[in-house]
Amino acid sequence: MTTLAGSWIGGGANQAAMKEIYEVGGEIFSVMVTVDVIVANIWMAVLLFMASKAKEIDAKTGADTTAIESLKQKVEKYHAENSRIPSLRDIMMIVAIGFGVTGFAHFAADFLEPFFETNYPWTEDYSLTSKFFWLVVIVTTIGLGLSFSPVRHVEAAGASKIASAFLYILVTTIGLHMDVSKIMDTPIYFLVGIVWMLVHAGLMLLVAKLIKAPLFYMAVGSQANVGGAASAPVVAAAFHPALAPVGVLLAVFGYALGTYMAWLCGQFLQVVAG
Repeated sequence: MTTLAGSWIGGGANQAAMKEIYEVGGEIFSVMVTVDVIVANIWMAVLLFMASKAKEIDAKTGADTTAIESLKQKVEKYHAENSRIPSLRDIMMIVAIGFGVTGFAHFAADFLEPFFETNYPWTEDYSLTSKFFWLVVIVTTIGLGLSFSPVRHVEAAGASKIASAFLYILVTTIGLHMDVSKIMDTPIYFLVGIVWMLVHAGLMLLVAKLIKAPLFYMAVGSQANVGGAASAPVVAAAFHPALAPVGVLLAVFGYALGTYMAWLCGQFLQVVAG
């Protein structure tokens, strides 16, 4: 359940992180990956259908879409002024940052894991004796920190595109664990996934209606959590091609929160399970 929380709060990277942190078995992980893919894509299909009716839905709810129009212009202006064809130096810099931060995280995790395991063994209940836990937390935290530094300017050279290529490799790796036939053996997990998604969809639609939020924000915000960076830009682009980067931005924010929140969800689930 925690791996599903990781996927639906952040994305595939968080799902993989939770699998390692909570030492999830391959068989049950295969089932949860299948639930994730099937249920999440059904909801994505609903969002894409709603995107095609966005003007009518926004008119009925009385949503103010002027901010979205302004956002379109800002995004188009930013890309026109900053985007450039990446040079070899740009590509090497982007790759060096990614692997450099990951290498440092491995180095730090090698010290933190035995330190907590030896001096504070009781923290095992909170995953603090897991090397992978520290690896993911350190990488996520440094990534967030660098987004406020000059390093963020590598985005103009296509950092998100290179990151997406690695993300698709990760998603493919996770997908290799999927076995649709497992659902027939344990249909209860599929039912749990449907109920989970209905609660999510119901809350998103209700709050959007109450605050009269444009459909765009509801749909992209939802998909940024449920689908992550692989599909949030697709939903955003269904409203307007210039808005695709907004989907990426929200998905990255979801990834940043996903590790912490999914881990916290796992702690709650352990309490429920007794």
